[in-house]
Amino acid sequence: MTNKLIKGVVATAVLAALAGCNSSDNDTPQTGCESGSDTCTGFTVIHTNDNHGRFWQNSDGEYGMAARKTVIDQIRDEVERSGGETILLSGGDINTGVPESDMQDAVPDFIGMSILGYDAMAVGNHEFDNPLTTLDMQANIAQFPMLAANIYKKDIDGNITEERYFEPYRVFEVNGLQVAIIGFTTVDTPKVVSPDNVASLYFTDPQDEIQTVLAEIEANETVDMVFALTHMGHYADGNHGTEAAGDVMLARSLEQGKLQAIIGGHSQNPVCMEGDGYDENFQPGDECKPDIQNGTFIMQAHEWGKYVGRADFEYQDGELTLVSYNLIPINLKVEDENGDKVFATEEIEQDQIVIDALQHYQDIGQELLDVVISSTDGKLEGDRDVVRVEQTNLGQLLTRAYGDWVTENFEPTVDFGVMNSGGIRASIAAGDVSYRDVLTVQPFGNDVAFVTMSGTEVESYLANVAQKTGGGMPQLYPMDMIVRCDAVEINPDATPADIVEISSLGGREFNLESDYTFSLINFSASGGDDYPVITGHANYIDTQRSDASVLREYFEKNPSIETADYAPTNGGHPVFMRGNDVVKSCAK
Repeated sequence: MTNKLIKGVVATAVLAALAGCNSSDNDTPQTGCESGSDTCTGFTVIHTNDNHGRFWQNSDGEYGMAARKTVIDQIRDEVERSGGETILLSGGDINTGVPESDMQDAVPDFIGMSILGYDAMAVGNHEFDNPLTTLDMQANIAQFPMLAANIYKKDIDGNITEERYFEPYRVFEVNGLQVAIIGFTTVDTPKVVSPDNVASLYFTDPQDEIQTVLAEIEANETVDMVFALTHMGHYADGNHGTEAAGDVMLARSLEQGKLQAIIGGHSQNPVCMEGDGYDENFQPGDECKPDIQNGTFIMQAHEWGKYVGRADFEYQDGELTLVSYNLIPINLKVEDENGDKVFATEEIEQDQIVIDALQHYQDIGQELLDVVISSTDGKLEGDRDVVRVEQTNLGQLLTRAYGDWVTENFEPTVDFGVMNSGGIRASIAAGDVSYRDVLTVQPFGNDVAFVTMSGTEVESYLANVAQKTGGGMPQLYPMDMIVRCDAVEINPDATPADIVEISSLGGREFNLESDYTFSLINFSASGGDDYPVITGHANYIDTQRSDASVLREYFEKNPSIETADYAPTNGGHPVFMRGNDVVKSCAK
């Protein structure tokens, strides 16, 4: 390390103090600098991540950019009065999550962030849910840089160039200190977005790229410290499973002292540590201790603007110390002893400037929910007492919609789809179909996912789910399969082949040696409704695209739905048998 890269030896000190999770009610300086000190510089990092379209408060009055601005302004005022300065950062994923935002290409979110005065953001994987032209538009709206050092352009022949798509870093002066902030985006991005949206881009490994960027900074800048602003995920003790390595491994990949802090996103968890793991009992208003890996502080503020992270630092004699760290809840509610939702901390007043600026977009978003996107000549059956005991036309439409979308946007061709009936919350009446109708059917915001398995694995999986009843009763299509509901009752040692007799999947003859791909929602993949947990499978992909948004696209591409085309009597569904009798499902 040279003096040009880091002035002196910046030793990242042990956490000196932890404050409560509410903003201070007094004028006590939070930076920890002694009054009148000429050599101590205080500054504060304010951060959020994974906004996912939440520019407006939810129906319970939680979070939203208006209340967020009130808190940010309070922090800025307090820090400035104590002689410090602030910088406001985002860990990315501004796009995708709320229909009012999705249908307006996150324009209100980027306008809101500019009003709040963000200084920089990491580029998240969901920034690529739309074509690059949309992302370019968002970058033009944003009055702050989007940072991503590890995203390179390809030329017309598909060769990787040396030109990055975004700024790799930017140096900010914060209270007289020169702070280099490097952006990184998860290398998993091409796996979880439509390949067409990133076909002209190449994502390098951040652990390799950071060495390149540090060399660039050393050659061209004079800085006091280096922070990383990332959208890679925090995984306790570096245990990232099937996800790409995240912030912990980035910190461990460097010589200690080269990276002072990582402000992150992507895993959407409050990084509040207890020992080597997370504080599982963390609640809004509790104290939060950030992670420290290889001398690097790692911070993340959950998701959706539920919290504003506040990190108060002091820099003195070449040493950086984190004096206090808070996660400030933004009008989050908890249940009281009566089961009523109440504010976890004192209610935060919404900033009127933000309300006035974004009300127009919220109103438009509400109107867009009622825009007709398709029509149906008959009822699409999703009533609870029907869909949980038999295959229905809506169940088939959902499996088709998700399977077709995966096939169109990802490499594997989906052979069949699985949809838990408990996730189908309403029917759609004959006539016009709006996005609001879609949201009544799929209100939970689960993600569409898919997995490729061997025939042996698929046989075992289907033998498990095909017997489920209630909310777990599966909607399955297309396949030629007999389900023997009483196989286990007759023989407790029944094998998967005894339970399901599979002839074909998606029109392909079934055999145990072949591979098959099926779509489902991540709720089921994670074990919801007692489904087998498959999120750890090597070929499992969570597309991180909501089921409702995918279903909306399907309706838009099919403006005239004929229910006869989705009737279970058309075939392509499993035949359920109990003894010699054909039954609707394994429900008794």
